[in-house]
Amino acid sequence: MEDKAQIQEAIKSQGEVVRKLKSEKANRKQIDEEVAKLLALKAQLGGDDGKHQFVLKTAKGTRDYNPKQMAIRERVFSAIVGCFKRHGAETIDTPVFELKETLTGKYGEDSKLIYDLKDQGGELLSLRYDLTVPFARYLAMNKITNIKRYHIAKVYRRDNPAMTRGRYREFYQCDFDIAGQYDAMIPDAECLKIVHEILSQLDLGDFCIKVNDRRILDGMFAVCGVPDDKFRTICSTVDKMDKMPWEDVKNEMVKEKGLSEEAADRIGHYVSMQGGKDLAERLLQDQALSHSQQACAGLADMKLLFSYLQLFQVTDKVVFDLSLARGLDYYTGIIYEAVLTQAGGAPAAEEGVGVGSVAGGGRYDGLVGMFDPKGRKVPCVGVSIGIERIFSIMEQKAEASAERVRTTEVQVLVAAAQKNLLEERLKLAAALWDAGIKAEVMYKKNPKLLSQLQHCEESGIPLVAILGERELKDGVVKLRVVSTREEVDVSRADLIGEIRKRTSEAETIRPAQPLTLQGSSSRPL
Repeated sequence: MEDKAQIQEAIKSQGEVVRKLKSEKANRKQIDEEVAKLLALKAQLGGDDGKHQFVLKTAKGTRDYNPKQMAIRERVFSAIVGCFKRHGAETIDTPVFELKETLTGKYGEDSKLIYDLKDQGGELLSLRYDLTVPFARYLAMNKITNIKRYHIAKVYRRDNPAMTRGRYREFYQCDFDIAGQYDAMIPDAECLKIVHEILSQLDLGDFCIKVNDRRILDGMFAVCGVPDDKFRTICSTVDKMDKMPWEDVKNEMVKEKGLSEEAADRIGHYVSMQGGKDLAERLLQDQALSHSQQACAGLADMKLLFSYLQLFQVTDKVVFDLSLARGLDYYTGIIYEAVLTQAGGAPAAEEGVGVGSVAGGGRYDGLVGMFDPKGRKVPCVGVSIGIERIFSIMEQKAEASAERVRTTEVQVLVAAAQKNLLEERLKLAAALWDAGIKAEVMYKKNPKLLSQLQHCEESGIPLVAILGERELKDGVVKLRVVSTREEVDVSRADLIGEIRKRTSEAETIRPAQPLTLQGSSSRPL
């Protein structure tokens, strides 16, 4: 009983904490955390019958998606898949878990974020961390030497979630990769063109695509005096420059990773540089970097890349940024990352929306060879769209705009103007379904006509097919346009064609146009 009294006291105290935060209008994340603690305490107390009470919540770093959120997600997925297919990609799928040894040693310092599973029948398994390593395993296992593929699926990371910024433990990745031996920088340029197309079509705002090359980074580290065995760990620290000021990055290099202060200062000189093809040409003349064969090879490819990007007309959004590192161990050449920007190039900081990069990728020519018994390499380059961060922006914009997002695709509601017409409604609905029309009927024998029309307005259903005694006698259906309240009698024989014509006119969207929320042509998705 004493334990129960202590828990009740803790519940009372925690309740006061929650009430205080709500009254002070603290941020949603902090309130949610304290509410979760309160629910956990109540679960410990149990119900009046002494039984344990379940805490109804999703696991940390995961979430449910309501119909409105799913409607937005499906449109975004459709736009992305459309772009991938436009560039000639085919799709594959791989298991959600892999042998642990498949994933081990591929992610550098991020390997600690891999979810390991309990031993199941003698196999040590882990949930996939990304879609790239399983893709490389798939290529090696099936002896595939060239493919252009896309893959959209969930991945898992034991990260510290930041839900409002689109950072979860379970989330989707949308990957596009080109595998095969091709001439330099042509596939790489197409990957950047794809990023440009997707971000432009989704119309999220201004964006910038940063590019660099792992060989340039390694050459830079070498001429700056970084020991070979510290390349990867220093690379991981440089990768934090978009989240930390240079002084903090330098302190981590020197105090935590044992790099000399002089070497850190030399790195600082280079990583402050940004430009385009002109910067690559200038660095090829750099007294120190020009002595690195690796760096020169990377800089020559960077020049070539920018010449192809000019042909694709995307150089206005691409910048050669020497601070871009991307911490994953498997990158071997070009690397890139897309970030949303405001005027002046600052990271997007719209109220309530704080996101980092929205796409990233690069070249990984050695990864497939790690899985091949004979070490045969298959050059690969790819990009991953940061879909969850994009969703976070779009969902919050939809919330703020209070605009209607249609959650169904119903084209017409079959309605009745009088009683005792259920059988006629069901017969007409069946005929429409058989013809491929998306139709709905209310589940009442004698619904009021006003209720049926209100349902259409609330759900965004554009048309109503109304049956009455007169319509049945004349062999017609009264077709009502919900938005204009226009009504027209249509013969049964012409009904399906008329519905198709009217809904196709209303729903026609040009593929190149930005996605927009239902009910607005001015606020894009």
